[in-house]
Amino acid sequence: MSTTWLEISMSLDGYVAGPNATLDEPLGEGGERLHDWIIGLDAWREAHGLEGGDRTQDSELVEESRARTGAVIMGRKMFSGGAGPWADDPNAGGWWGDDPPFGVPVYVLTSNAREPETMSTTTFTFVTDGIESALAQARESAGDKDVLVAGGAQAAQQYLAAGHVDEIDLHVAPVLLGGGRRLASHAQLRHARCESSYSNRAQKALSAAGPIPGTCLSKCSPATVPK
Repeated sequence: MSTTWLEISMSLDGYVAGPNATLDEPLGEGGERLHDWIIGLDAWREAHGLEGGDRTQDSELVEESRARTGAVIMGRKMFSGGAGPWADDPNAGGWWGDDPPFGVPVYVLTSNAREPETMSTTTFTFVTDGIESALAQARESAGDKDVLVAGGAQAAQQYLAAGHVDEIDLHVAPVLLGGGRRLASHAQLRHARCESSYSNRAQKALSAAGPIPGTCLSKCSPATVPK
């Protein structure tokens, strides 16, 4: 069976999104800074149809993530930032235009029904019957590859709380947000391994399978997951 994994960026004070999210600032105040480490990389830019970018060891992380992923699960907020009926969502087409960067099936958790939509090489399926249904469909689509829970924070928390996440790749950004949404509000994580990336950010792979709480910073020393 394929691995279900979560990849997400987190601030030094434990937030995966800033406070006061809006359509103009979907990651909340200051939340975009969580992704400064990735948006300048050549591998990220290539996937988004852009030229140029820096080639670093972080580029290899992005390429490895893309290569292992056979299907993606995300929440409605990550897809469009909206809520309620799709007809009332000003960003109902999603953030990526006509050529999304995924290239694999994407399953969007939502309480509002909608027909599947194919954009370039990505088909979005809108799942209204819960996280287990989305995971089952994603696993079938992924085949021998892995299922990525891409976010946002609420979707990540739901899968962690249900015990469906086998692995977390946690990119710790060197920023302090001071508030917002935490990743580990509803789960305890057991530290498995930690390695530093090119620019001294910590890339952590954690197991959500055990009752022992723990995480690590740059020295990989166990500590209590923020709640």
